[in-house]
Amino acid sequence: MRRFSQVDVFTDEFTKGNALAVVHDAEGLSTEEMAAFANWTNLAETTFLLPPRDPAADYRVRIFTISRELPFAGHPTLGSARAWLDAGNTPRDPGRLVQECGAGLVEVRRDGERLAFAAPPLLRNDPVENLQGLADALAITPDEIVEARWADNGPGWVAVLLHSAEAVLALKPDYTRFGEFTDIGVVGPHEDGGDAAFEVRAFVDEDGTFGEDPVTGSLNASIAQWLIPAEIAQRQYVAAQGTVLGRRGRVHLSLVDGQVWVGGDTVVGITGKVALQPVR
Repeated sequence: MRRFSQVDVFTDEFTKGNALAVVHDAEGLSTEEMAAFANWTNLAETTFLLPPRDPAADYRVRIFTISRELPFAGHPTLGSARAWLDAGNTPRDPGRLVQECGAGLVEVRRDGERLAFAAPPLLRNDPVENLQGLADALAITPDEIVEARWADNGPGWVAVLLHSAEAVLALKPDYTRFGEFTDIGVVGPHEDGGDAAFEVRAFVDEDGTFGEDPVTGSLNASIAQWLIPAEIAQRQYVAAQGTVLGRRGRVHLSLVDGQVWVGGDTVVGITGKVALQPVR
């Protein structure tokens, strides 16, 4: 029997963020066994906590969707860090944790109860040439797109800026026309005075099945790496996500000394034991 946690990420109220399953003490499980359990949980991601291989790391994590393993993802990073701390572990540095994952070492800072990870570097950030294809996928016209850029930090994101948060919330994408685009993130500004500066939505392809992700750390990281240097967003802002799905995700973005940080509240909602044993 292994310790098991279910964490809600990017929210301060359980059931209003993005859920993550975490298996502690996952030594001995094969990749196939991890993948099978992640498929069974049927959550956006499931993570497995392991002893670090790099002496600079506090712990190692493997991240799985229902159909594939990811080198890095945002909400699993914060949720895994919260679960690791909640299990009674102590980092070397009281103010930060160092996570080892497929993308390397990722620093996670502690700001009170809120956690924030350092956004990984972009693998691709050039403008999107096929605006018509993007417009078709989102069931809008090209003139409704302010700008679109590849914002890939691992999953393959393309990010689309619309004129307003209302336009983002009104989207009804045509998944049959995604074509070359698999994971599309859309962002639009809110009017001043609210608790969030931007509204974000993430439309993703999971092994040929399309859907909307509730709250997405990796996408918000890459969007901030675009909008802040371009002076479209302030150096510190809050993004809302999950509104259409009945969630209340809030992602806290900031640029500090040239590094984008992606933060959010996390709530451990379920703890227990899982009967997950290696196949003999």
